[in-house]
Amino acid sequence: MIVRPDRGELWLITQPDHALLAHLVMAQWRSGGLEAHPRRASILHAVAEHDNGWREVDLAPTVDADGRLHDFVSAPLDLRQGVWPRAIDRLSGDRWAAALVAEHALAIHHRFHSEPAWFEFFDAMEQRRNALVNRARRSLEDLAADYTFVRLADLMSLVFCNAWTEVQRCGDFTIRLQGDRRVVVSPDPFGGQTIAIAVPARVIPARPYRSVAEVTAALAGARWARLAGTISGGRPPN
Repeated sequence: MIVRPDRGELWLITQPDHALLAHLVMAQWRSGGLEAHPRRASILHAVAEHDNGWREVDLAPTVDADGRLHDFVSAPLDLRQGVWPRAIDRLSGDRWAAALVAEHALAIHHRFHSEPAWFEFFDAMEQRRNALVNRARRSLEDLAADYTFVRLADLMSLVFCNAWTEVQRCGDFTIRLQGDRRVVVSPDPFGGQTIAIAVPARVIPARPYRSVAEVTAALAGARWARLAGTISGGRPPN
């Protein structure tokens, strides 16, 4: 779950909806040879489905001891680790997409690699990734190159959905927010296009929620909204 505060409200965006937005954006990407890439379909499939393991978690949001809703960063460890095997299993029909999602799980959690609570997770995920790459008859170098597209798509969507103000960098690209609903990517990967983007959200009051029951009740009465904006290319920030 993405939890976006906004003027006394919380806009709740599911991880699968964030992933669909990432797919919409990456489908318009005109840089790095993606348009004619021999594995384009699997790359875009991985982008669209990379957070499908969060589906069950987002249906039943949890709260911390202070009444704050857990988001995808603060959720309990077992939930954060458990989403990835599910996501990979659901991509069993597309080995390369599954391998890309396994690589994503390893990459975004890399900072935890030396923590004992993550040892088993990394061992299992690396084994699954390597087996998928071997069965696809590709190399880890191929995977790393293709994964860049997945990570870029993820970051573009996350910057928009979370209203992150810090400039994000991936490879040769920078991603930044202008205002609160315009994402600018430099150098321009969209061939001069300005792309309209939107993601659905449930909106509830920004207040402490002392139990899962309180959250469930708030969600039952939530209004639906559409977080809309644009993404385009631009000059690198100074």
